[in-house]
Amino acid sequence: QVQLVESGGGLVQAGGSLRLSCAASGITFSSATMAWFRQAPGKEREFVATIDWNGGTTYYADSVKGRSAISRDNAKNTVLLQMNSLKPDDTAVYYCAARRGAPTSATVTYAYWGRGTQVTVSS
Repeated sequence: QVQLVESGGGLVQAGGSLRLSCAASGITFSSATMAWFRQAPGKEREFVATIDWNGGTTYYADSVKGRSAISRDNAKNTVLLQMNSLKPDDTAVYYCAARRGAPTSATVTYAYWGRGTQVTVSS
């Protein structure tokens, strides 16, 4: 059974930073593409960042590019999302996702999902 468990969310002031973590189990993590998505109240879930199996390829949404960094530790079955210069618009539930195959930004292509961690950025 695949489990993805996010942590690291919280309340932060605008301009601050957070590091989200996702611990994976039940999956061959070292060969999985991992990603972060987010969903704000009343909005659809949207892509944030993705990383391929060895960290050699990463993609970011334009909205977070330059402010965020996705990384992974295959020895610890963990994927991280470092977010800096946070804005109120970054407020959302952040989800970790996994898939077999190349990185994509399409929500429907990810087979496995965590339950999310809340990030709230105050102005």
